[in-house]
Amino acid sequence: MPSKLLLRSAAAVVVGLALTASLTACAGSSSADSQGEEKVVTVYSADGLKSEKGDGWYDKVFADFTKKTGIEVKYVEGGSGEMVQRAVREKTNTQADVLITLPPFIQQADGKGLLQAYEPQGSDKVNGADKAADGKWTSVVKNYFGFVYNKKELPEAPKTWEELLDAKYKGKLQYSTPGVAGDGTAVLIKSMHDFGGKEPALEYLKKLQANNVGPSSSTSKLAPKTDKGELLVANGDVQMNFAQSKSMPNLGIWFPAKDGGKPTSFALPYAAGLVDKAPHSENGKKLLDFMLGEEAQKLVSEIGGGFPARTDVKPTDANAVELTRIMTGVEIFEPDWADIDKNLTGYVDAWKSATGS
Repeated sequence: MPSKLLLRSAAAVVVGLALTASLTACAGSSSADSQGEEKVVTVYSADGLKSEKGDGWYDKVFADFTKKTGIEVKYVEGGSGEMVQRAVREKTNTQADVLITLPPFIQQADGKGLLQAYEPQGSDKVNGADKAADGKWTSVVKNYFGFVYNKKELPEAPKTWEELLDAKYKGKLQYSTPGVAGDGTAVLIKSMHDFGGKEPALEYLKKLQANNVGPSSSTSKLAPKTDKGELLVANGDVQMNFAQSKSMPNLGIWFPAKDGGKPTSFALPYAAGLVDKAPHSENGKKLLDFMLGEEAQKLVSEIGGGFPARTDVKPTDANAVELTRIMTGVEIFEPDWADIDKNLTGYVDAWKSATGS
């Protein structure tokens, strides 16, 4: 499959974080292993890999991990930038063992001293662009940025950014907030790429604001609205939206192009790192090893609707075939992550000014 990716900001507005003391098996959470470490591991993660119905990739992998090791997984979910900010606030009393978020927020987490080096078993099979050279983080699920549309109301997906300025989308279009949601930040990054720079992208997004419903801290909430017809178009990402489409029959995935250009996307992997001064560091290492294991990676497409991070795992299930079809003809670009990491706050501030957000 194609290249690599991004997204979620430092100015995160904290939304209700679902703390799920999830998925136990034979061992109680109060027990300890032979080294005296409590048999628990806490994961802070961007949303998209856990299902409300309990049938997501995290649900399966965490349950299997607990069954195999007796280690209980405690799970906290929120926006990509939001999870980083929570970990920053807790630096003097670290709560998380594993942090999973999207670029550029995983780089941001590293820059804030939140991560310690650990190269999980199997990380040698992950492409260099999908992991940190110093071992601070490794992608566990590969993914790509995209948009969704309502297939019932729109017989064909829109093709260009410019089409979205049409009056028929007024009050029927919404994208999540750049700087708060990773996929929202991706809207800003992709538009800057497609329009050839910050200024033309902001000029376009200023016009688009006339049709935009308004801010949303969570991208995952936009797909159900699109499926019901409350929205015609929203942003998302391929893994999350493909998984959601299994229970949302009106949801279609598409990739905007600049008028006259090709549809584009970029890699948006779920990247995982071991938290510095993690209270259950050894358990965190075991979980990272497990998520990058062949068995867990084989389930990424079949259950999670995403792409394996390991290049040696090549699933052939029906989902993998359909995901390949979805990405066919889409031009994959690689953002300048160093620039984005350095200037993200300025880009988000410029977006706020241009759109009046």
